[in-house]
Amino acid sequence: MPQNCLGKIRSYYARLSEKEKKIADYILDSPEKIIHNTINEVAEDLNVADATVFRFCKRIGFKGYQAMKIALASEIFEPIQQIHEEIKEDDTEKTVAVKIFQSNIRALENTLQILDGPSIQKAVDLLLQADRVEFYGTGGSNVIAMDAFHKFVRTGIKAFAFIDSHFQLMSASQLGEKDVAVVISHSGTNKDTINILRTAQKNGAKTIGITSYPKSPIGQNVDVALFTSSEETEFRSEALSSRIGQLSLIDALYVNMMIRNKEKAKNSLDKVREAISNTRM
Repeated sequence: MPQNCLGKIRSYYARLSEKEKKIADYILDSPEKIIHNTINEVAEDLNVADATVFRFCKRIGFKGYQAMKIALASEIFEPIQQIHEEIKEDDTEKTVAVKIFQSNIRALENTLQILDGPSIQKAVDLLLQADRVEFYGTGGSNVIAMDAFHKFVRTGIKAFAFIDSHFQLMSASQLGEKDVAVVISHSGTNKDTINILRTAQKNGAKTIGITSYPKSPIGQNVDVALFTSSEETEFRSEALSSRIGQLSLIDALYVNMMIRNKEKAKNSLDKVREAISNTRM
């Protein structure tokens, strides 16, 4: 699977130094310059040392500048359009379905490439240590938050989620230092979600963010940031496409919790199954 250079940069952005962010901004704003410029030319444009550019390439997972250039070139000048960008109004229903599936596969592949192992581990550690975990999201992200609650209530931890944003804010105001708030926002700039995040932090709660934008307020101001990658097309918004990555990140956290907290999780799952079974009698 080819490396996603731009996706990697976005994923690492919040953890970069100021000089590294300068290089990252340069690449994100004008990736074609990297394709045609030498490492010396890039360093001169940015007024940094060649070694700084080289270390940046290593930092985001490449062997050096040339390896990053090759990955970036294949990403920018891909000769074949992504299949989901080829959806036409006269496509058959089956064809549209196939292209949507391919679009979702691509979103998962992109998210997988920017998945950061240490961040996943830290997020799981925070969740395991929490007295209470609350999932927050508004609009389309609320669907993800409710799905997370549906899963995590089976792990044995005290998990909660609310549909109404005012209820979410009130609940965040009651969190404490031993609690964890998981905030979900594709853009990372939703005002209601940022307000909820600030309220949770004011009360000392640890925070985990799931977003597609490392430079966003949520991406830069949570204890642990997890990133998804998606692309907007004529028939599907970027936010809609990102949900498959968000759901997969939630699944990854949930399964890790079940493995690390096996006995407690098993007892909790048995209780859930028994309760559901009793309603069917």
